[in-house]
Amino acid sequence: MFGYTFYWSMVWDKLPELVEGARTTLTLTVLSMIIGTLVALALTLLRRQGKGPGYTLATTWVEVARNTPALFQVYMIYFGLGALGLHFSSYLAMLLALSFNNAGYLAEIFRGGLQAIPKQQHTAARSLGLSSFAAYTHVVFPQLFRVVYFPYVNQLNWALLNSSLGMIIGLRELTGATQAAQSESFRTFEFFLVAAAMYYVMSKLIEGGARFTFWRVFKG
Repeated sequence: MFGYTFYWSMVWDKLPELVEGARTTLTLTVLSMIIGTLVALALTLLRRQGKGPGYTLATTWVEVARNTPALFQVYMIYFGLGALGLHFSSYLAMLLALSFNNAGYLAEIFRGGLQAIPKQQHTAARSLGLSSFAAYTHVVFPQLFRVVYFPYVNQLNWALLNSSLGMIIGLRELTGATQAAQSESFRTFEFFLVAAAMYYVMSKLIEGGARFTFWRVFKG
């Protein structure tokens, strides 16, 4: 097509590096979602207070995370904090930036989910002698995760794709590994076509796994 000659052998030679980059992408995505979920739950509870320092902190976090580019957040953590003497490796900086971003979006998802759960659920649990923390963890949050399950999966996929920003700070996740591999051969189309296919497969596996898990856990 258009006189272009494909050289796939160069891609196959570098395939182990791309697979290792994909592994880094997946671990980064999973870890950032775990951290983001824990932080988001705390932010959600703080925002429910309606006032006070905790509410202000949580609201500021959500507003900044949701209304600034993820690229800006990566730069601020890797370069901005570095200028202040806080230096992080590429992997840790990307993990912090992705977790920060996830927490902001998930906090808003959880806030909407909590609005769908009657407040009487928490009140009833408290009347049975549970502490406020136990009422949330044993009564409210299990219902919450069912309500927000698919928006949560969408954020997981979004985190997977956002991890590609690690390339700009030298991280060898899938995009970074692809960029490094193609820079040696200049076969940009072949390398990035394979990388795109790998992202597509990972995304579809997450989507399929999520649907199967939902059916087994909530419908079984």
